[in-house]
Amino acid sequence: MTHTPHELAEEFPEYAETIHQLKTTDAHFKKLAEEYHTVNRQVHRMETEVEAVSSDTEKQARERRLHLKDEIAEYLKQHAG
Repeated sequence: MTHTPHELAEEFPEYAETIHQLKTTDAHFKKLAEEYHTVNRQVHRMETEVEAVSSDTEKQARERRLHLKDEIAEYLKQHAG
């Protein structure tokens, strides 16, 4: 398993421009992106053992990140120009 962060622009390279635009113009998307970034960083710290946590805590954080990623993917599909 790799321990690299899953940044939105890397996860959705085809939507890089849309991501940037929505972060600056859409309050809901900005909130989703910020929450994703926060959870993503937490997961990364857990994976690299910078932050020691139980496996249940790490699993919950991974599930939250996946849920946010799915929500963001749907939002991008709906708002891509």
